[in-house]
Amino acid sequence: MTNNDRTVSRKSDHVRIVLDEDVKAKGIETGFADYRLPHEALPDLNLSEVDTSMVFLGKTLQAPLLVSSMTGGARDVAYINTALAEAVQSLGLAMGVGSQRAAVQDGSLAYTYQVRRVAPDIPLLANLGAVQLNYGYGVDECRRAVEMIEADALILHLNALQEAIQPEGDTHFKGLLQRIEEVCAKVSVPVIVKEVGNGISAQTAKRLVDAGVWGIDVAGAGGTSWSEVERFRQTNNTGVRVAAAFAGWGIPTTKAICQIRAVLPDTCVIGSGGVRSGVDVAKAIALGADLAATAKPALGNAVQERGVEAVIEGLQAYLAELRIAMFCSGCGNLQTLRQLQLLCA
Repeated sequence: MTNNDRTVSRKSDHVRIVLDEDVKAKGIETGFADYRLPHEALPDLNLSEVDTSMVFLGKTLQAPLLVSSMTGGARDVAYINTALAEAVQSLGLAMGVGSQRAAVQDGSLAYTYQVRRVAPDIPLLANLGAVQLNYGYGVDECRRAVEMIEADALILHLNALQEAIQPEGDTHFKGLLQRIEEVCAKVSVPVIVKEVGNGISAQTAKRLVDAGVWGIDVAGAGGTSWSEVERFRQTNNTGVRVAAAFAGWGIPTTKAICQIRAVLPDTCVIGSGGVRSGVDVAKAIALGADLAATAKPALGNAVQERGVEAVIEGLQAYLAELRIAMFCSGCGNLQTLRQLQLLCA
């Protein structure tokens, strides 16, 4: 089996495991339950007047929600990105694709990420693992990922823990910041750095922004744990034990949002990691995120129904919850929501 064959097989494994196994983080929570939106019994606005729109990457979103990077790169999951993209286009949201490494290595897999034909208007984010910049990738591969899907921005994801647990993991992270800085300077689109579920500290976020990174997706702990996902791919008891030891590792989503916003007041911050409702979206924005992102719920709807309708229905619930949360806390728009003081639960 070639390296790319292993990458493709891993893609299919990940989708199956995320949907079929208990891969939620253990012993750590996102922190959303620690906060409450203050109830306004007499809001001075009508529900129909609540405006959830915003501008992201130069395009208008109908709501501050990104369907986050999940999949692509295997023929048996190609329909997932298409269903997600159709739903996102229909609702006026944003979307990121999963890591495009497989298609950079094998161009015949590019179609599993190419969704512009069904989503011409959405902000669309390309995606590569940042660590690949220490394994022969450079500006050219990043440009290819962007051009492959006609992306508006490039995500470089950081997944040190996941790579450390994977039997085939890439763990050479030394000197990576300098390579990220080179990409930021030479690609034609904004670069967003995201974690995959263990969070980014304020200090690391500042180092990244100082290197030219445009936005930070905190991808905090408390939602899906990729060490737990990799636990189900282990082939021996030692591997299972080591993976399980890190089920509670990371920075909770809410802490990451608050801490990064405190040191980077002008940087785009995406709040993700266990965002499971529109109420969580509202809390993320009130804590300092510009928009929120969700992954697993949309993935489940796409796979279980193999169609766009279920994805739209699930995302519509998020949007309705967000709108009602804003209405019932007296926030007529996102600017007001950003200024809202949350209550401790």
